Amino acid sequence: MPRGRRGGRVSALEGCREEEAPPAADAVPSVLWASGQQPEAAAELILLRGIFEIRRDSCDVVLSERALRWQPIQPERPTGDSKYNFLRKEEFIELKDIFSVKLKRRYSVKQQRSGTLLGITLFICLKKEQNKLKDSTLDLINLSEDHCDVWFRQFKKILAGSTNVLAHSLHGISHVVTATLHIIMGHIQPVDVCTFSTTGKFLRFGFSAMFGFGGRALALAEKHRWMSPNQRMDFAVIKALARLKPEECEISFLPFNDPQDLEERRAQGSLKSDCNDQWQMIQGQFLNVSIMAIPCLCSVAPRGLAPNTRLNNGSMALIISRNTSRPEFIKHLKRYASVKNQFNFPFVETYTVEEVKVHPGSNSSGHNPAEEDGPHETATGSSFPWNVDGDLMEVASEVHVRVHPRLINLYGKSMEEKKHMIPK
Repeated sequence: MPRGRRGGRVSALEGCREEEAPPAADAVPSVLWASGQQPEAAAELILLRGIFEIRRDSCDVVLSERALRWQPIQPERPTGDSKYNFLRKEEFIELKDIFSVKLKRRYSVKQQRSGTLLGITLFICLKKEQNKLKDSTLDLINLSEDHCDVWFRQFKKILAGSTNVLAHSLHGISHVVTATLHIIMGHIQPVDVCTFSTTGKFLRFGFSAMFGFGGRALALAEKHRWMSPNQRMDFAVIKALARLKPEECEISFLPFNDPQDLEERRAQGSLKSDCNDQWQMIQGQFLNVSIMAIPCLCSVAPRGLAPNTRLNNGSMALIISRNTSRPEFIKHLKRYASVKNQFNFPFVETYTVEEVKVHPGSNSSGHNPAEEDGPHETATGSSFPWNVDGDLMEVASEVHVRVHPRLINLYGKSMEEKKHMIPK
């Protein structure tokens, strides 16, 4: 971007010394902040506050949970001097429009190590026209290494974009202060954990997984990392719905024994299946398969993705969406955001289980290497995308999921306990 000359000095509010700042970028298009309504700032938690030079002005910059705001620092107004009697409008960028951030440095031709720090550059994705996006940049200039490092780490944390369903299920919200209070008060909560394995090989630990629509949507989102987290997930969900197709697979599961029976088996020192345990199997075409060991509360599902599951009862929810029309499947997805029963559809089946095995069929669409944005080719064939706790896991064969009751202890309280604690 073209550069202009700076006109002043800038320092951090956190006690850093004043230093000369490099040239700032020219104005970023005003559509960033002027044309839309500002996000409500009064009720937002302020994460950071400091001083940066933005477009030649020294600005008071505030980073909140939803937006980055700045306003030029006003000079003192001498009494009666009317030329200073003006207010500069606060400008802002919503965090959902920021898709990347990096430390900005000046390098010389022969320089091998990192150059002189200039500040931070934000990469922004704008709506240019309907269904069209345009990228732009905004430079936050400050020469303080410590000051920029704090802001850079906070931006990187925000842009990670992973949905922490475990924190929501424990605390009802992903909030650092809430988690800290649980630590101070010593609230300990045992939590069930799942293991994921294939052909006898351990893959990872986790709490929730989705195969089919949920896995394909995440795989699409991962291919568009240049977008902001919210934008790429919205884009991926819409694209996955447009290409909605079922996966042919075989699902085997071990039904969950009642808690009393589970305690008796634990007292005997074994939780393995015995001769009385009967594995059940279903085959067919499925749009989505969800396996949840915790309720998975989140902003898009206030009742949880698996509202009937508990944190520590040794069971998992197996939720299967059989093949149906796109409008009916969308109705099912929309129910997650409401208080209505999202499983009250003829094509949705729910089971309470201890173990699950998902084996993709030979005729599954996952084995079509020519499909655009489809599963990746591996040395042994096509791999199938899984969404495990918001992380992409690609597996080419059967996946075995098993729950391990109360495997870890975390700070927090279950949402069920909190409901009973509220006075009537």
